[in-house]
Amino acid sequence: MVARPKYFTPNEVSVHNTTDDLWVSFLGKVYNLTPLCEKYKGDVLLKPIILSAGKDISHWFNSKTKDIRTHVDPQTNCIIPYCPNGRFVHIPPPYPDSDWANDFGRPWWRDDAYLVGILSQKTRLIKIINTLTSQDQVIEVCSEEIMTEIQDRYMKYNAHAGSYTWKFEGKNLDMCKTLQENGIDDEDEEFYQLSMNDDTYLQPIHLYFNDDLTEA
Repeated sequence: MVARPKYFTPNEVSVHNTTDDLWVSFLGKVYNLTPLCEKYKGDVLLKPIILSAGKDISHWFNSKTKDIRTHVDPQTNCIIPYCPNGRFVHIPPPYPDSDWANDFGRPWWRDDAYLVGILSQKTRLIKIINTLTSQDQVIEVCSEEIMTEIQDRYMKYNAHAGSYTWKFEGKNLDMCKTLQENGIDDEDEEFYQLSMNDDTYLQPIHLYFNDDLTEA
């Protein structure tokens, strides 16, 4: 069985915003550039990357070639990488420079060693109600995630979430399907058009305790 990719919300990416813990997203994927920052610590070419920590930098790239965008240098009429925020790690200098070390192999944006997952194309809020304790929790999830992955997210609020039956409108949810595939429609757009607070009117998922608590 092929392992499913790990999905991240933009909010999850945004908290990794320091040189000691630096993530970015681009072209729909999420990358952990912390090792790159450690390797090039103190290098001025890290500055544009550090300033973009926790953000989406898809605008740095050509969506067709998956490579850095280019433009014509007005002084030399040569095609060079387009770096409006300044040249960064693995980008060659605009002019010949014998001091530039190009023995790094694959540039970081083409190196899957930094890849940690997929950026969700659409996140949504869901309300989970524990019928045993009457507690409810609103969490942000990725629309691409199946229910077991959403259950994993909920574990930090209830470590025994796996010992509950998950239901929507009285029907057991298929934990191997997404919210949409389980008939829980995404109503964000409708809420927006009606100027409604979607936190208040979220369709709830109910958890029913199964008796056999999993071991903590």
